[in-house]
Amino acid sequence: MRNSLASAGTENSAGADSVTGGLAGKYLTVLLGTEAFGISVLKVREIIRLQKITPVPRMPAFVKGVINLRGRVIPVVDLRVKFGLKAETGERTCIVVVQISLPEGQALQMGLIVDGVEEVVNVPAAEIEPTPTFGVAVETAYLLGMAKVKGCVKALLDIDRVIAPDALQTLTPDLSANS
Repeated sequence: MRNSLASAGTENSAGADSVTGGLAGKYLTVLLGTEAFGISVLKVREIIRLQKITPVPRMPAFVKGVINLRGRVIPVVDLRVKFGLKAETGERTCIVVVQISLPEGQALQMGLIVDGVEEVVNVPAAEIEPTPTFGVAVETAYLLGMAKVKGCVKALLDIDRVIAPDALQTLTPDLSANS
């Protein structure tokens, strides 16, 4: 089930709205529960089957542990738990390996457990709207915007912000050295 997405680059629309123009491009849509979210394909390294995850003590509940991916230790986060959703394993449950940019400029590969992968879609700037204001009680910094894809609205995730910097710091510095 290992898929390479290297050929799915982005295409920015010329003259696009300044708020969403930089967001236009290709996104991998993943399922969390019954909702679909988009992750920029530039951040996606590969998609792998769910495998044995080695737990690491004293991690936040959404950090499930680490996997050995061809000799590299990769931390694994369950996005469903991170977003407060029910985390049930099904036949389509998989790990999306992404490249996270740390605030210090370092890169870290991380596995994200999702309920399934839908497809890669090209989202033009005209189909992306800014994240609506929900009020002060709802944190939306991890959202890039809302995309209209095939008549449905999909939240585009800022994968670097989904995993809060303080949570990344709980992962040992040795893990970030593996990227």
